[in-house]
Amino acid sequence: MKTPKDQKEEQKAVQKTVQKTSLSHDYDDIIDLPHHVSSRHPQMSMSNRAAQFSPFAALTGYGDVIQEAQRITDQKPELTESQRAELDYKLQQILNPFSSGAPSGEEPEEKTGSNDRKKETSRDSAATVSITYFVPDPRKDGGAVRTIQGQIRRITDCNRKIILQDKTQIDMDCILDIAAI
Repeated sequence: MKTPKDQKEEQKAVQKTVQKTSLSHDYDDIIDLPHHVSSRHPQMSMSNRAAQFSPFAALTGYGDVIQEAQRITDQKPELTESQRAELDYKLQQILNPFSSGAPSGEEPEEKTGSNDRKKETSRDSAATVSITYFVPDPRKDGGAVRTIQGQIRRITDCNRKIILQDKTQIDMDCILDIAAI
C-alpha cells in the first residue's frame, strides 16, 4: 500500500509530464519547413563542409618533420681495398669490350655538345648485368642500397655513369657489386 507521501510524489510526476507535452515549443511553426537554399551563395561541397570540423594543426609541417626524422637511412658501405680491387676487376671484365672501342676495331663514337671540353663516349652494349649500388638520400645523411638488373645502354666517361636501357643512371663511385647475368 502506498503512503500519502508516495502518492503526492507520483501525482507531481504525472503533472510534470502532462505539462511538458502540452507546452508549445518555440520552433513548432518552422520545424517542418524545407531547408533554405541561398540564391546568392553557392552550396559548399560535402568535403569542404567536413573540413571545417577536422582537427586543427597548430604547428604546420610539424608532422612532416617528425615523419622525416623517423625515416631510417643506411650509411654508405665502405669497401676495403681488396673489395675495391675485386669490383674494379669485375667492372673491367664486364665493360672491357667497350673500353677499347667498338668490337670491330672502330673508334667509339664521340659526342660533343655546345661545350667542346666535355666529351661523352657512347658505347652500345647488350651486356645484362646485376648492379648493387648505393643511392644517397637527398634530404638527410645516408641513403639506401639497391640492386637492379638490366642491359647496359651507355657508359659516360665524363661524369663516370653507367646508363641502363631503362635510362637508369648509376654513378660508378656508388657501385658496390656488379655481376654479369
